[in-house]
Amino acid sequence: QAQLAESGGGLVQPGGSLRLSCAASFQLDYYVVGWFRQAPGKEREAVSCLAWWDHTTYSADSVKGRFTVSRDNAKNTAYLQMSSLMPEDTGVYYCAADLAPISTPVQALCDISPFGSWGQGTQVTVSS
Repeated sequence: QAQLAESGGGLVQPGGSLRLSCAASFQLDYYVVGWFRQAPGKEREAVSCLAWWDHTTYSADSVKGRFTVSRDNAKNTAYLQMSSLMPEDTGVYYCAADLAPISTPVQALCDISPFGSWGQGTQVTVSS
């Protein structure tokens, strides 16, 4: 069965950095990889997503310039590098994989409904 597993979450101070990993039990070569998060009392929101056919990415305005999504298909692993972390970045972070058609518009890369595989999440807490 398809499975994703996040790791790397933890407690960091504001301004700090953290690198999340997402290990897949299947080949990621033809999957869009997405990172989502859910803060206490809020709905799940898209963070950043990466196309499989080129380097096209979508990032939420709140994380542009601070977060970077990447992948290593040889390791079936995706990553989210987070820098300049702020308290509002606190939440449970999830990775997901989407069998999206080639050349899906960048604006639609992080549409939640097509993502069929999800990890169980890893907690990120930004606090002093």
